[in-house]
Parts: sequence; structure tokens; C-alpha cells
Amino acid sequence: MGDHTAFFYGTLMAPEVLHRVCYGPGAVGNDPAKTFLASQLLVQPAILHDYCRHRVRGCDYPGIVPETGHTVRGTFVTGLTDGDIFRLDAFEGNEYERIKVKVELVEVSGRFVEASTYMYAAGEECLEKKEWSYEEFRRDKIHRWADDSNEYQRICSSEAEVDDAVEGDPTGGRHIKTDIHASTYTKLAEDKKALNAAV
Repeated sequence: MGDHTAFFYGTLMAPEVLHRVCYGPGAVGNDPAKTFLASQLLVQPAILHDYCRHRVRGCDYPGIVPETGHTVRGTFVTGLTDGDIFRLDAFEGNEYERIKVKVELVEVSGRFVEASTYMYAAGEECLEKKEWSYEEFRRDKIHRWADDSNEYQRICSSEAEVDDAVEGDPTGGRHIKTDIHASTYTKLAEDKKALNAAV
């Protein structure tokens, strides 16, 4: 069991999306190793104070930004490993910045715990004023992120194809039915190895 904690407020609140990001494609229930890893996570409802969750313009996912007096409901997850955080960082990309926050546990009112979360960093002009809805995401959009259809299957062989795949994509290139993320993980691992070798 890992010792990292995180607060998720968007697509990663859906267990099937979180599991596919952390453990790769395929249903957790069909793979004993994935089932074991997922069982090590404890997920509970939480509230982040003084932030607001907005829809990212033209996308299925939200971003949070500091806004005094607002709150964001989400999930507090414990048991994440270094590898999980590495894959989550790759999934969120440079559109988000991982920061430390304190969230209030819903089931224990007044108890605050520290967690990492991903704050939107691509500029507030990219955010809609409208609040992002988890219920709408589950009802209308999750199939783009976690089902077994081939609707969003794409193999990109060049950087130009990756850029084209993101253009007009409501998942912002984050759908997990593509090899974009596999190549991202490989590139991050290579960069990390090169950095460690240089130090």
C-alpha cells in the first residue's frame, strides 16, 4: 500500500477512470493483480474549501482555481503509490499543477487532512463560468474515458498526429483509449532516468 494521498474533483472521481490511469486498460475485476492494487485504495468523500470547479472550455473535464468562499466536493484517496502519482502526473499533463491542499472529510465534519490535487494552470480564460457536473459526466461522457468501445481508439505515430488527436477532442487528449498516454509514460520515464543519471 502506498503512502500518498490525493483529492480528485473531476473525471478521476470515477473509479473506472482512476483505475485505468493507475493500472492500465482493462476492467479491474477481470485481473487479480489490478483487483489487489485497487483494494489498497481507500476512497471517501471530501470538500476542498476556497476553490471553485469550472468546466474547461470545449472539454469533458474540469479545473479548479482558488476562489474564496467557494467549495468543491470530491474524493479523498489514500494508498496511492509513487507509480500511481507518476502516472497521474502524466495523465494531467502540463495543463495542471500538482499542489498540496487541506480537505475536509465529509464523514468526520471538522477533520482536515492533507492531500495532493491538480490545480488548473493553463489560464482562467480557458475555463467556463459554469460549474462542472460529475452527474452529467457519468451520464453522458464517461464512455469516452473508460468503456470498452473503440470510439476513441487511436494510435499516433508522430508528434503531429498527437497534436491533431488533441485538437477538437473533448477529452483534451486524456482519453485513455489511445497510445498517446503510453508514449507519454515512456517519455517521462526516459526523462526521469536521464535526469537521475545527470545528478
